[in-house]
Amino acid sequence: MARAERGFTLLEVLVAFVIAALALGVLFHGTLEGLRSAQIAGRYEEAVTRAQSRLAALTAGSLTAGDRQGDDGQGFHWRERITPLGTTALTALYAVSVAVSWVDGSRRSVELDSERLGAATRPGP
Repeated sequence: MARAERGFTLLEVLVAFVIAALALGVLFHGTLEGLRSAQIAGRYEEAVTRAQSRLAALTAGSLTAGDRQGDDGQGFHWRERITPLGTTALTALYAVSVAVSWVDGSRRSVELDSERLGAATRPGP
């Protein structure tokens, strides 16, 4: 009389390994995408902070119409654009735009716009 062996066949074991490998591959890919998204979000947050800092540093005495730009370190680049909107005898209203950009696989940027009052510039003699 033959004894019935209990256990898994080779085919069942191979199918289980394939399913496990596919599941682990999907989990690994999802984890990497999550880490990449967190890194991008962190860079955006840092860029917004840098732009807010540059915008806060623009005081009434430092408002001069024109474009300025420069390197902000750690791969960030900044650009300020100040445009006069209107003037009175003593004050002027300026549109102020501060953009911070960086390259992270592709070129990314954050731009903050505001309006500021400054001293009116007097025309030269």
